[in-house]
Amino acid sequence: MGERIDELRSKLIRNYKEVERSHDERAPLYDSLGARLAQGTAATKLGISVDTVAPGKRSCPYHFHYAQEEAFVILSGEGTLRVAGEMVPIKAGDTIFIPPGPAYPHQIINTSNAALEYLSISTRDSPEVVEYPDSGKYLASAKRGDDAYGFSRMHREKDDLDYWDGEP
Repeated sequence: MGERIDELRSKLIRNYKEVERSHDERAPLYDSLGARLAQGTAATKLGISVDTVAPGKRSCPYHFHYAQEEAFVILSGEGTLRVAGEMVPIKAGDTIFIPPGPAYPHQIINTSNAALEYLSISTRDSPEVVEYPDSGKYLASAKRGDDAYGFSRMHREKDDLDYWDGEP
């Protein structure tokens, strides 16, 4: 193809069917395969991953973002979108839009007997705060550089400190 074509392909194109996936499992509820497609590309504001959730499992904890907006494209299978305290059926072909903020905490659950595969698309806004209503924790993070997080901390509200704590 040529050196320039190879370089452009490397920076601009990922085939979600060919990318290597990592296994993320935390029994008994969570089991999925996933790959971050934008990593190593020219993308600076957009993140896309491909995720496959095992039958009867969940993709990630119930959460919402204060900064990032997300969309999910269901490629195959069916399941349930847990969103805003409700359980909404989802199936192949559905596209889900989740704006930032506390109105739409969300989680994808594979309630079927077959794999559920979808694309996760998000803005990569930074700084970011993610809240997890089931566990009462939150993640505060801010990027520094390309893909690396310069700051990332998970806490619970009970761990809050006074503004002047530790100051001289």
